[in-house]
Amino acid sequence: MELNRPLRVVIISKALVVGSYQRKLEEIAAQPGIELTAIVPPAWQDARGLLTLERAHTQGYRLLVEPIRFNGNFHLHYYPTLLQRLAEIRPQVVHIDEEPYNFATFHALRAARMAGAKSLFFSWQNIARRYPPPFAWLERWVLNHVDHAIAGTDESAQIWRTKGYEGPLSVIPQFGVDPRIFSPAPEPPQREHFVIGYAGRLVPEKGLDLLIKAAARLDSRWLISLAGDGPEREALAGLAGILNIGGSVRFEGAIPSTAMPDWYRGLDALVLPSRTLPNWKEQFGRLLVEGMACGVPVIGARSGAIPEVIGEAGLTFDEGDTDGLLACLQSLVDHPKLRQQLAKAGRQRVIAHYTQREIARQTVEVYRQLGTGKP
Repeated sequence: MELNRPLRVVIISKALVVGSYQRKLEEIAAQPGIELTAIVPPAWQDARGLLTLERAHTQGYRLLVEPIRFNGNFHLHYYPTLLQRLAEIRPQVVHIDEEPYNFATFHALRAARMAGAKSLFFSWQNIARRYPPPFAWLERWVLNHVDHAIAGTDESAQIWRTKGYEGPLSVIPQFGVDPRIFSPAPEPPQREHFVIGYAGRLVPEKGLDLLIKAAARLDSRWLISLAGDGPEREALAGLAGILNIGGSVRFEGAIPSTAMPDWYRGLDALVLPSRTLPNWKEQFGRLLVEGMACGVPVIGARSGAIPEVIGEAGLTFDEGDTDGLLACLQSLVDHPKLRQQLAKAGRQRVIAHYTQREIARQTVEVYRQLGTGKP
């Protein structure tokens, strides 16, 4: 990197259509000596539906909206104009916010190499999957040619070492939270019901049937608020009806990312009761970090990365254990001081490890190593 010249960085990410995630870009751009461009699609189609680009945090960097091919196909999508854009920008570092076995990563890495840029990928992968050709070939080529890897958790990092990646590797979560936006309510709310929340996809692996069954046995007046949608909605509503608690389970539907802090502040507990499946394991559990930042006590299954994220700042139970989840919920219902202690501990854990600023700082350290060639 030339003396006193900014390090030109491009980050390519479909995840950045979500407005709250863009706060990390502002924090990266605020670091000294960084000239940042983000390339995003106009929308991304996934299990939650069509996520149209939100422009929530766009200061200090350039946001380029580029066309995307095979939108919604995790493995096959790519950006057809990428080579042209990188030739115009002439970045020194290209951050590919994709798993290494996706065509988008292979395509972007080739474009970065043609532009003379260093490169890195990001991965949440925490299962040692073996992919058929051509994805196995794409993965091997990426692992052999990328300059750096970032894994979201220690478990993910170990997967890539096991699969043969020998290059530099850092463990940094993909996104954090802005603690000024995700913050506790000014005053403790006064509610007639104990409000239990979950946010995300309504799918079998999230274990929401366990939550409904456990709540049905609570010795308290309670409500469940489910923010999100998915194929399990009807089954979950049916289960609540069978247990005669249908009026106590609210299906909120999808909530804009910018409205999530207010939703978290309306909770007394946040639960992520995930269960491991043969082809899926909880990779992080972002809602836990957002909830902790908002001063909400969290409960999680000991599944995948959940215990790593919660640490000592929340309650955990064996995955699939309805009685264990019930005991955690009842403890929070019965002990207001415990709720206060966990709310404080969760907020402190986020400030120490999971803010957008801290994640941006660590990510920029990787950029600078790549840009200067110095560890």
